[in-house]
Amino acid sequence: MAFLDQNPQFGYPLAAGFGLLVGSFLNVVILRLPARLEWSWKRDSREMLEIPDVYDPPPPGIVVERSHCPQCKHVLSWFENIPLVSWLALRGRCRHCQAPISAQYPLVELLTMLMFVACVARFGFGWQGFGAMLFTAFLIALSGIDLRTQLLPDQLTLPLMWLGLIAASDNLYFGAKPALLGAAVGYASLWSVWWLFKQLTGKEGMGHGDFKLLAAIGAWTALKGILPTILISSLVGAIIGSAWLFAKGRDKATPIPFGPYLALAGWIVFFWGDALVAAYMNYAGLR
Repeated sequence: MAFLDQNPQFGYPLAAGFGLLVGSFLNVVILRLPARLEWSWKRDSREMLEIPDVYDPPPPGIVVERSHCPQCKHVLSWFENIPLVSWLALRGRCRHCQAPISAQYPLVELLTMLMFVACVARFGFGWQGFGAMLFTAFLIALSGIDLRTQLLPDQLTLPLMWLGLIAASDNLYFGAKPALLGAAVGYASLWSVWWLFKQLTGKEGMGHGDFKLLAAIGAWTALKGILPTILISSLVGAIIGSAWLFAKGRDKATPIPFGPYLALAGWIVFFWGDALVAAYMNYAGLR
């Protein structure tokens, strides 16, 4: 690790390549995890309601089953599955049936690559850099799933929170107490907004996954990161969400996934939270 820190000309390409590989796996998680969850929920519901079982084969697994074309089911060869390169070489189409391949695949891979390079540029090639890449990967997967399905699975939010608390137990970024407070206040703050909104309107203004995602972000950014995360995510969500509703001709009652905005804000605060707060304090004349 010290060698990579001293020779970034080797470290950055390694981080970029690792980001492409992880991004390829995140695409699998984004596409397959919700389907696996829905299948298991239906199976459990039939069992609880004592409904006769039906033939319902499980969707492809996340690790075992190889990648394939969603249209013709052709199993991809190794040269068809090279992150980013294969999509560009095939011009975004299946080599066998010529069906278009979603641009999500190269975009997630490219985004992960760029963000992983940013991780090692900010935190180096040691445990802090690795932790930042882990945090980043979870946020990308959660954002992709929420955008597609408006779900933030416990299978990702809760491990992300526990990983943040474990990192804090070894003072990787800060101590355990700020991380615990960040997780608790993160959950309680959005839960309070949800509860108050429900009491006033009788409607649920956000999903419970948002509480858990902010708790996970709080475990990684500590208590001081909660308020900036909420402010940035609300501002970005209001601007982008309003623009999207206007462009699509939808009304204000249309549900919009909030997870991607929380994830983006949490990532920004994790990287530059102290600098942003200091800049605001100086601008407001509070220092």
